[in-house]
Amino acid sequence: MKKLAVILSSAMIICGIQIPDIYAEGETEISAKAAVVISADTGEILFEKNSSEKLPMASTTKIMTTLICLESGNLDEPFVVDSDAIHVEGSSMGLQEGDIVTKYALCCGMLLPSGNDAANATAVKLAGSIEAFAEVMNDKAKEIGLTKTYFVTPSGLEGTGHGSSAYDMAILASVALRNDTFREICSSETIKLEYGNPPYTRWLKNTNKLLSLYSGTYGVKTGFTDEAGRCLVSACERDGKNLICVTLNDRNDWNDHMALYDKCFELAKTVSPEIPEIQLDIAGSDRDKISVRTEDVDFTTLSANSDDFELIVNAPPFVYAPVNEGDELATLSIYYKNREIQQIPLYSAEDAEYKIPEPEKKKDFITKIKEFFS
Repeated sequence: MKKLAVILSSAMIICGIQIPDIYAEGETEISAKAAVVISADTGEILFEKNSSEKLPMASTTKIMTTLICLESGNLDEPFVVDSDAIHVEGSSMGLQEGDIVTKYALCCGMLLPSGNDAANATAVKLAGSIEAFAEVMNDKAKEIGLTKTYFVTPSGLEGTGHGSSAYDMAILASVALRNDTFREICSSETIKLEYGNPPYTRWLKNTNKLLSLYSGTYGVKTGFTDEAGRCLVSACERDGKNLICVTLNDRNDWNDHMALYDKCFELAKTVSPEIPEIQLDIAGSDRDKISVRTEDVDFTTLSANSDDFELIVNAPPFVYAPVNEGDELATLSIYYKNREIQQIPLYSAEDAEYKIPEPEKKKDFITKIKEFFS
């Protein structure tokens, strides 16, 4: 689809991280070396502690590995895992030599039991080697805009330079959660799968206890190594508001996340950008324009107003008739501080029949001569 950008609201916000003054009544005490709470929609910071400091982040690394795997497609195609890749220390989904798996199963194995074997098997399947896959991960990090992140391994086991910041991991989680399959997997306390040689049924259990400890939690990933300490990336929804919390090197992570959510949900609000009437050019019909519609969307924010969002229509130069009401014709990208935060479909609000062109009338010889000399 050729992209035609139609700017509907010109409110442009200078890009940058703004930390609110929310500590007038005393700062929340947490044991994490670094922490942050952001709006899952806008990326605004509601709480932070050393949130830009680069630290090891252990198995929360698998958020990136899983996202890349999900975006690669063919998730249900079976294949045999690489024998060398699965020989790795630490947590595991139980892969053995010759096992038949799918990429979907590996994603579940990474997000629930935090399988290092699943992460390595994914890397070799997608890029041929762990080193080559690390390059893919770092390219994706640059694409997302992560400035304090560098990947060496797909699992989170330490490597020279491997690390991220709490804020970067929160932004990564917000991007990953826009993938419906990612969100479905990481919000599951258990998942039933079949893999092995031959494949047989087994259950995987999520290491994220916050799913059962705190109402509204729907992700994301735990992590632990001796160097990184306990790391936790979580996401939670309450009253239509969505927040993401990250703690790095935190011996009391479950309680810290719950305390931070209790505080930050009181600070957050929801806002709906104003979406004006949108019409697209149409060809092959008895009209020049066709109206489109979309559902209203709400975003969690700390201080944004409805006119702080930029709306851009992504559409071809022309929509071609016939069109039925409800057909998806284009998409609407919504930006906050120059970062796309959501893309929603635009549907036809009306029917448009195909108009059969009238045949061109043939001109007689005398008429052609007159037109020539005139």
